Amino acid sequence: MKKRRGMLLAAAVLAAGVLSACGKNGADVPLKDMDVDKYVTLGEYRGIEVSVPRVPVDDAECEEMTKSLYYSAAAASTAEIENGIVDRAVEEGDIVNLDYVGKKDGEAFEGGTAEGHNLAIGSGQFIEGFEEGLIGVMPGETVDLPLTFPESYGNEELAGQDVVFTVKVNCIVPEEMSSVFVAEMGLPDVNNLEELRQYVYDYMSGYNEQMYNSQVQDAVLDEFLGACIFSELPESMLNRYEQIIQSNVEQEAGYYGMDAESYVSENYNTTLADFVAAYAPDAVRQDLAFQAVANREGLNISDEELNERLTEYASDAGYATVEEFVGENSLEDYRDYFMYDNVLHFLVENAQIVNG
Repeated sequence: MKKRRGMLLAAAVLAAGVLSACGKNGADVPLKDMDVDKYVTLGEYRGIEVSVPRVPVDDAECEEMTKSLYYSAAAASTAEIENGIVDRAVEEGDIVNLDYVGKKDGEAFEGGTAEGHNLAIGSGQFIEGFEEGLIGVMPGETVDLPLTFPESYGNEELAGQDVVFTVKVNCIVPEEMSSVFVAEMGLPDVNNLEELRQYVYDYMSGYNEQMYNSQVQDAVLDEFLGACIFSELPESMLNRYEQIIQSNVEQEAGYYGMDAESYVSENYNTTLADFVAAYAPDAVRQDLAFQAVANREGLNISDEELNERLTEYASDAGYATVEEFVGENSLEDYRDYFMYDNVLHFLVENAQIVNG
């Protein structure tokens, strides 16, 4: 089982997936009113030490993303096609923008269709014969490429199989990026190549910072829960979280057109029942431990604060009233959500983070 993805799913359950019409504890007992000290003995939670490295922006990746952003915009722009996108047949080394559909026995197969894909001819990104089959094709032309997937291909359903790719070459993208076109891309405060590169750098830097903060939270949470001692967990809470986690997995699997059992098997290498049984206790333990810290440190959410936060949330979401925003959900679940946020922020703020 892949621990990190599972922990993220459990965290998502705690943070957002618990909102429902009935209380989590099975008897409509709010978490804040439970005697959580019966179930958890807290370890030391101030000054938790974790080592999380910061990842700098990679210059090569930054330049590659800059080119990808530029080429995607250029390929979609009639103005740029008229002002320099290459008007000749495809050659080795060209970057071409493609639409393609791959079919096996006349039926499109999963993962074989794309629009506006940029491909460097000769990069070996596609199976043998795909890139070679585009050499000599003019922009705007469509060709059928009968190909065979290699026997060693990772997808067993396609390995060694004959397929046909129908490919339209939208255009050949120019090798040199133009500041004139950059100014027409519509990005805020981006008027030339230097500013485009800075725009991409800032985006990647912000993304790395988000990942770093997420990893810090995960590390602190792991250390915090690992230092707690739990007794037998409340059966009603376990049952409730089992329902929530299974429902969330079914919903996520549906996004990919899969049933929950297949989705869990493919992504976590386990069964749905084992997955639910593994992560429901984690969710309950986190509930109990967070509430215990909230009780000690005065991090619970008062009725006044709950109403203030919900009013802000409702306004941001475009609702006229808190009642419309909350709907049939339980106010106590929102209270718990805000409490989780308080406690996690407290734990991280009081931790000792080493950038190893």
